[in-house]
Amino acid sequence: MTSAAAKAIQGKLFRGDEGSSGAASNNSDPRDPGLTIHIPKLAATSRPEPHTKSKSSPHDPHKTGGDTVSKNYRQRLNDRLGAEYQGAERYRLQQDEARQRHWKRWGPYISDRQWATVREDYSENGDAWSHFPHEHARSRTYRWGEDGIGGISDNHQRLCFSLSLWNGKDPILKERLFGVTGHQGNHGEDVKELYYYLDSTPSHSYMKFLYKYPQRKYPYEELVTENIHRDRDVAEYEILDSDTFDDDRYWDVFMEYAKDEDDPNNIYVRITAYNRGPDPATLHVIPQLWFRNTWSWPAVKPPMPSLTGSVMDNDIQYIKIKHPTMEKYFMYCLPSPPPVDMQGAFVTNEDVVIQPELLFTENDTNFRRLYGGQNTSPYVKDAFHDHIIPSHRLPDCEAKPSSSRGEEGSTTPRGEESTLTCAPAPQQPTFVNPAKRGTKSAAHYVFQDVPANGGCAVVRIKLTPQSPSKVPNPEDEGAFDDVVEERREEANEFYHSLAGPWGMLWTKQYYHFIQKEWIEGDPAQPPPPPGRKHIRNKDWRHMHIDDILSMPDKWEYPFFAAWDTAFHCIPLAVVDPAFAKKQLDLLTREWYMKPDGQIPAYEWNFSDVNPPVHAWATFRVFKIERKLTGKEDIRFLERVFQKLLLNFTWWVNRKDSGGHNVFEGGFLGLDNIGVFNRSEPLPTGGSLRQADGTAWMAFYCLNMLNMALELAKHNPVYEDIASKFFEHFIFIADAMTYMSGDNEQSLWNEEDGMYYDVIQLGPGSSIQLPVRSLVGLIPLYATLVLEPAVLNRFPGFKKRVEWFIENRPEVAARNMANMKAGGKGERRLLALASKERLVRILEKMLDENEFLSEYGIRSLSKLHKDKPWGIRVNGELHEVGYWPGDSHSGMFGGNSNWRGPIWLAVNFLLIESLQRFYQYYGDELQVECPTGSGEYMNLVAVAEEIQHRIIHIFGRDTEGRRATNGGNPKLDGDPHFRDYVWFYEFFHADNGRGLGASHQTGWSGLVAYHILQSGVSCRLPKTPRTPRSLVNHYFDETIDTQSEYGDDVGSLYSAMSALDLNTLGDISPEAL
Repeated sequence: MTSAAAKAIQGKLFRGDEGSSGAASNNSDPRDPGLTIHIPKLAATSRPEPHTKSKSSPHDPHKTGGDTVSKNYRQRLNDRLGAEYQGAERYRLQQDEARQRHWKRWGPYISDRQWATVREDYSENGDAWSHFPHEHARSRTYRWGEDGIGGISDNHQRLCFSLSLWNGKDPILKERLFGVTGHQGNHGEDVKELYYYLDSTPSHSYMKFLYKYPQRKYPYEELVTENIHRDRDVAEYEILDSDTFDDDRYWDVFMEYAKDEDDPNNIYVRITAYNRGPDPATLHVIPQLWFRNTWSWPAVKPPMPSLTGSVMDNDIQYIKIKHPTMEKYFMYCLPSPPPVDMQGAFVTNEDVVIQPELLFTENDTNFRRLYGGQNTSPYVKDAFHDHIIPSHRLPDCEAKPSSSRGEEGSTTPRGEESTLTCAPAPQQPTFVNPAKRGTKSAAHYVFQDVPANGGCAVVRIKLTPQSPSKVPNPEDEGAFDDVVEERREEANEFYHSLAGPWGMLWTKQYYHFIQKEWIEGDPAQPPPPPGRKHIRNKDWRHMHIDDILSMPDKWEYPFFAAWDTAFHCIPLAVVDPAFAKKQLDLLTREWYMKPDGQIPAYEWNFSDVNPPVHAWATFRVFKIERKLTGKEDIRFLERVFQKLLLNFTWWVNRKDSGGHNVFEGGFLGLDNIGVFNRSEPLPTGGSLRQADGTAWMAFYCLNMLNMALELAKHNPVYEDIASKFFEHFIFIADAMTYMSGDNEQSLWNEEDGMYYDVIQLGPGSSIQLPVRSLVGLIPLYATLVLEPAVLNRFPGFKKRVEWFIENRPEVAARNMANMKAGGKGERRLLALASKERLVRILEKMLDENEFLSEYGIRSLSKLHKDKPWGIRVNGELHEVGYWPGDSHSGMFGGNSNWRGPIWLAVNFLLIESLQRFYQYYGDELQVECPTGSGEYMNLVAVAEEIQHRIIHIFGRDTEGRRATNGGNPKLDGDPHFRDYVWFYEFFHADNGRGLGASHQTGWSGLVAYHILQSGVSCRLPKTPRTPRSLVNHYFDETIDTQSEYGDDVGSLYSAMSALDLNTLGDISPEAL
């Protein structure tokens, strides 16, 4: 894909452009802040000459000779590297991987929600939502991590920085994101805020975040009350449903972070707030800097970190930062100019500056507020609320009820202290430390009467190891802004032709969990209740996590989930292969994986079972990096492969209970897709033979086989292992039809042409569950094409394959594609679905009255809308019906739904499967798409059609509406909303509306991959399809006759597969 084509696609689909003069373009809108508002600077500041750094590395691009002062960093780096120049950001990634610079030491590693997480739950009943509620979060110290708004921290989360605000009306500072809990939401937990991850480079050299803060009182109680009163048959009550944002009475608060061009520890922070309302308004901007509390837990208190306030000779205030395990840092809080109006004119004398008030307290629990107890320090975590908001302060003596549950947990008293009901108020004159020291600090800026309709205020802060005597010209706002703008331009350069998953780069999070300490409690705290150790995760004693991980969603799912991680790594690998590889490697390391080989699922229950997609993701990331850089990281591939051998063995031993190669597995990530909860014993008795569980294992086998063949290039031992996985795949395929007593039973229903789950009640007694769902489509995933050259290169493997073909023909004839029949180019196909079964399944999958939606493949056939299927057990009806939107049941918390909606992860695997089938069948196999349309196409064209429908979830239609916005006129039409897109967890099957977690930039980020692959030919939503003959040229250019190992230059392995070519599009150096 050329850069021009990429820009055209992005403009057409996402900004609504119809060319440079299109009426739908936002570029000419006078309210666009990026074009009409000048960020204020102090007029009195004279700008010094640009300076050069005093220290440089051997690779420092400054040392190029000649006049470099007038050139920006990209130009100087280009001069130095010449033809090797691939962009400033790629250079930083190379430095980071080579450990020349630690560019990823600082990043967006603070969670969006730490309260009400499993790690902070010390209750006896395991009710994490109630034990540590939002009401406690501002006053109670966290044990395992920190949260904030648009925050950053170092990679061990010792030092944290984030935004807080006050509009003069709220009862508390806005310092963390609010949402309803799993108990309060009618569809489970849900964040009730408006915020967007707008930009980030992989090294976090530049990041941009937007938070929309109401000027009216934030409706905390209204959101909770309304959602509690709604049942599961109606939509969630969102903040835009209230009057909070009426008349545009809100602030757009942008946070930008930029690192120095060649020093990752110098961080510039620019906070820019725009008044979108019709009247002038006052805003308090209170950026906070604090240490994670690590001192309240050990028996012996460790050396304490400290924050100390001071002031420079030029009146710039700063905070000196000391931590026992960090180098010294300083945070310089620059004075701000007065606000400006929409035309950039100052509202007061431009020589008047706004100096911040530096505030200090301790990051310790306020026992008095929460429990009526005594505080160990007069300065506590919520001190800034009391200092700034008088109504937040407690009276001198206030009756506090004793806790009925016991205040077990993070720095929370248990036993006799929890019975105190009254405590004297602190005697200090202020709630913050007048000595200006502590472990938590803030810079309090107050902007009075910011003009209406786009008036602007700005805060500039610098975090750096440079002391006041060495920091260069901190008062030079022009130089400050130049750094930010240059990093922004470098981000643009990096993403020039990529549909960058920058939101996914924001959802990295520091994840800390030591099971032994968590389950036993801390020496300096009262012991947890004895029953707690039996609630969850008691068998994961080896876990010791202290890593930066990719989160599904840092508010709704602020914890890793194994199969989510696998999908995250596909788009992440396009921009940062090293980080993607690290994520996959970590989950197989000994401090994650159990000694028996099980990979942890997620923190609510590490022992749950996610689909085995780790091998697939590992090999895909390996190939993506090879495509991008030419690097074959065999050590990574082999290291993960060896650990996956343990995991595969765990699956065989634990999930194939009868030893028949028919697998159970439980819910397998599909939550409520079944008639019964598949993670619990069946009410009917017996065992569940899962079509998807068995298919997932066949898929696992083929990916392990594929990896083994790759490794066999370097070590012939792996050829034998490939043969072993080939045999295992054969037996799993054969087990799709099995013996039950003297009768032969099958997971395939010949009459319906679908795979179904089966309840095995006993010998000769079974019940097939005829529910048309993803369970019946997942067998298509198990597909692999073998080149003749591959078989010839590995004679041992070839001999084993030929032996099966000649001696076990009944296996291929019964349950899988015919291995004996050569496909296009004499390839061999390993697949569960034969050609006949494939065609029959696709008839239903491509039927718009069944699986095919305007927005992808449904998780449940629409057939069940009018024909739900159920079974009555012990007088109770268990039934599955078509629910295209949110779930109507509380199964698995009710916050997700697999009975109809579109899920991008499973769609992604279906698309790849169709592409692999095409490699074997070529143009010989044509199917009707959509079913009944009379239009026939090959399977790669079908794959592209599904991709386009998925892209249409996010793209604008001819009227400027995005399906994901659910018809909300503000989201679709308001110039300050319409260009921002949330990447939801799943999508309404009939209208494409986003559902579930609203910032699920994890596996929904896979849409970026689809844009790279087929965006060039994507039509606008709700427009007629281009006749297939007109886009065949696209497939001719991107899908050739190659399969996993073929190419046109003689080498079996030097080129990527056709699948890779199609998936990655043109990401050549020219395009980058």
